[in-house]
Amino acid sequence: MTLRVVAAAAVLVSAAVHLYMWFDGTREDDVLGPSFLLNAVGGAAIAVLLLARRHWIPPLLAVGFGVSTLAAFVITTMVEVFGVTSTWEGWEVWTAAASEVVAVVAGAMLLLADNPLRSRRQRQHHTAVGRPHLH
Repeated sequence: MTLRVVAAAAVLVSAAVHLYMWFDGTREDDVLGPSFLLNAVGGAAIAVLLLARRHWIPPLLAVGFGVSTLAAFVITTMVEVFGVTSTWEGWEVWTAAASEVVAVVAGAMLLLADNPLRSRRQRQHHTAVGRPHLH
């Protein structure tokens, strides 16, 4: 359960930073404004799902959220996107980037720990081992 809390907190921190940035002026941009708000709402929803559901989908969403959000930022540091070029400056950038890396790592670890295929194989193995052999 602790890893789920870490993943949920990481996603929620990134979502909170994006909501802060939305209120801080990004909302004025016709393209970036809605995407920052969507990031905040989506991150909050993923955090809730991570804590409420013991299923492989919420950790997968955490990984996807972290990778896509961090990748979008990195791309904007290399090329102009919708008139915006970002830099690796400011507490918001470093806080969001660190939380997204944590979301990816924690989500991936949850996926490996809760692998439904591995669980199914283990159940089949235990069932097959426990059966008496009939000749």
